[in-house]
Amino acid sequence: MSAAIALTKSPKALAAIAAQLKAMGDATRLELVVAVASSENSEACVCDLTPATGLTQGTVSHHLKILMDSNLLVREQRGKWAYYSLTRDAREILKVLKIPMSLKMAKRGNC
Repeated sequence: MSAAIALTKSPKALAAIAAQLKAMGDATRLELVVAVASSENSEACVCDLTPATGLTQGTVSHHLKILMDSNLLVREQRGKWAYYSLTRDAREILKVLKIPMSLKMAKRGNC
């Protein structure tokens, strides 16, 4: 059975899907979504995500905010660290695009 993204004529729903696809259309943000999906318990701390990108923590945080604003990631604060996990929408998009959620991150434990 093939998964499908449910399209609608609702302008609000179409705008939300377009924003999600636009957010994931950036290579860095797509890399971050896949990294979160591939992480232990399907969640990752910004300190785990930053080294693999080669970008600064501030730049990675900016990309993560865009993904949250697009309803692709949710953030949970634990002490001074923020942990990110995929939303249902993000999981569905990855499934439809046939992007595996089992890739391994290069390095963990930077927090």
